[in-house]
Amino acid sequence: MTSTFASPPGGAPGTAAAPAVVATEVTKVYGAGGAAVHALRGVSVGFARGAFTAIMGPSGSGKSTLMHCLAGLDTVSGGSVALGDAEITGMSDKQLTMVRRERVGFVFQAFNLLPTLSAERNITLPLELAGRKVDQAWFEHVVEVVGLKDRLSHRPNELSGGQQQRVACARALVSRPEVIFADEPTGNLDSRAGAEVLAFLRSSVREMGQTIVMVTHDPVAAAYADRVVFLRDGLIVTELFEPTPDTVLDRLKSLGG
Repeated sequence: MTSTFASPPGGAPGTAAAPAVVATEVTKVYGAGGAAVHALRGVSVGFARGAFTAIMGPSGSGKSTLMHCLAGLDTVSGGSVALGDAEITGMSDKQLTMVRRERVGFVFQAFNLLPTLSAERNITLPLELAGRKVDQAWFEHVVEVVGLKDRLSHRPNELSGGQQQRVACARALVSRPEVIFADEPTGNLDSRAGAEVLAFLRSSVREMGQTIVMVTHDPVAAAYADRVVFLRDGLIVTELFEPTPDTVLDRLKSLGG
């Protein structure tokens, strides 16, 4: 199955626009000859602007590989990836670095915060490195939504795991990226802290019109999304709109995940 859905049926205003990121017949092969591993086998899928999409599947299904290819963190073996109006397939390393810096945000399982910097400096550091001025009004709005207004002077070791991940989310948002890619963002958090981070990601879509693509193995996390795309053996095999933990779990069971 190849998926061409860009937005859920009856989606929110604005989701009918061109997708934020599109993969077309994407393949990814690691190794060669008899040792070759086909991680992706011709995936075509679009991700709607202003929507929250989760990518799921059994271990080894290709979900993280797909996200890395969509984000320009890994090259494709075949097919193409477009971020908005930019065809990133075939871009040089320098061009990809610029795209990731200016148009994409990242949230990973590891918080990747600099321990010597305050929460505020960690949030604004990517802008500083890019030589871009901080939009103070936007910064304050992001901090308000993420709930860190009284924690900006704290260093990472003075914050809980959930607060550290929310700093990472704010860092991803402050540059106003076209899309945020989140790879198991609650993987290092307990259930309560994970729920805080997921609620924030959900509110960033609802209140800021952010586009989020998240890889997760957790049905509860996936239920925060508008849509779940399921992979198995390097192919998209089904998708689910308006998911609940139970419907996601049932779909995973049917895939053997």
